Amino acid sequence: MIDFRSDTVTKPTPAMRRAMAEAEVGDDVYGEDPTVNRLQERAARIFEKEAALFVPTGSMGNQIAVKLHTRPGEEVVIEERGHIYNYEMAAMSAISGALARPVRGGGGTGLLTWGEIKAAVHAGDAPYYVARTGLVALENSHNLAGGSVLTRERTEEICDGAHALGLRVHLDGARIFNAAESLGETVAALARPADSVMFCLSKGLGAPVGSVLLGARGFIDEARRWRKLLGGGMRQAGVLAAAGLVALEETPPRLGDDHANARRLAEGLAGLPGVKIDPESVRTNIVIFDVSEARLPADEICARVRETRGVLCSGFGSLIRMVTHYDVSREDVDVALAALGEVLKES
Repeated sequence: MIDFRSDTVTKPTPAMRRAMAEAEVGDDVYGEDPTVNRLQERAARIFEKEAALFVPTGSMGNQIAVKLHTRPGEEVVIEERGHIYNYEMAAMSAISGALARPVRGGGGTGLLTWGEIKAAVHAGDAPYYVARTGLVALENSHNLAGGSVLTRERTEEICDGAHALGLRVHLDGARIFNAAESLGETVAALARPADSVMFCLSKGLGAPVGSVLLGARGFIDEARRWRKLLGGGMRQAGVLAAAGLVALEETPPRLGDDHANARRLAEGLAGLPGVKIDPESVRTNIVIFDVSEARLPADEICARVRETRGVLCSGFGSLIRMVTHYDVSREDVDVALAALGEVLKES
């Protein structure tokens, strides 16, 4: 099988497996796992934040941030296709008592502007009978917007505007290393103005498990308590953190290959019957294309390319999403294009 469903499907590299087998470990609930501590310290240095916390999942990292930045009854302004809003099981309401205030970004690009955010904010001058805004949540790169990227300048403008109104900003940076590669920036520059940031080790970076939440030291001290409350306090977690350390050093330099493969895929798709996609919009490793003009629905197209050529991809509505990663080669992209071409011509 050639798996384009997500970059979460990657297998640990040989270097990761060796590091996991040889990891020095301790009890991380006591703060005594040296490998976890090294991962947290390394991540904090890379992002130029005061402190970091290793968490089992990106969703847990995001939801801890929402909890610490809001009070019950407040709203979180977020782009309408944001992961925190769509794919974290309404956890902001269940855990934090917060309500999402979804905003459509940039005419559908997923890239919010400060003007769009400000129009949705209920700050100090809002009537007493409306919910106050507690947090602005950004996503970079933006998953459901096809891996679109927020520039450093736009993030700074949004954060400056939010801070002027007394609001915090959390950055869901699950794939921020992909955004940094695309923009020619450092992850520290992209995350610097945000009050907190989460990034995933288990997506584009290829580690098997884990994410990291970063922010001010006091924020991370409190986040550690909430990680435990939510069941995320792990013991000899160094066997997982070891793979994360390798991922931080080994994978970022080769993310450009994933982006090149995604662009090759998009350019090939643009020439297939029934497909609508603008290859220029593909900035990172996520390719989303419209098949509403094809004779087969998206789910059926995905089922047929799996059956005929062993290519896995994800359909939702009239769209198909394909994600490149280090287990997908240039040749795999060509196989996928051939398979999709055959199915679409037959339909």
